[in-house]
Amino acid sequence: MENLEATVKEALEMFRPQLQADGGDMEFVCIDDEKRVHLNLTGACGSCPMALMTLKMGIERYLKDACPEILEVVQDNAKNLDEMGF
Repeated sequence: MENLEATVKEALEMFRPQLQADGGDMEFVCIDDEKRVHLNLTGACGSCPMALMTLKMGIERYLKDACPEILEVVQDNAKNLDEMGF
């Protein structure tokens, strides 16, 4: 699992400039036992109405190409919900 995590983090670093170009970013949280990558979208991406599209069609697609064993990418939004007062 350590090799997988390193590969995922490396792929995320390659994708990160695309988010930063729009004032956003992401935080790696974990890879769970089902091989789902948990991320927090931050900055402009954290509150963007297109965040789900970015997550699924952008980050997830990119990660699955780099790491075919990844099942999906999910928003670990507990932190974002706290920031919004929920």
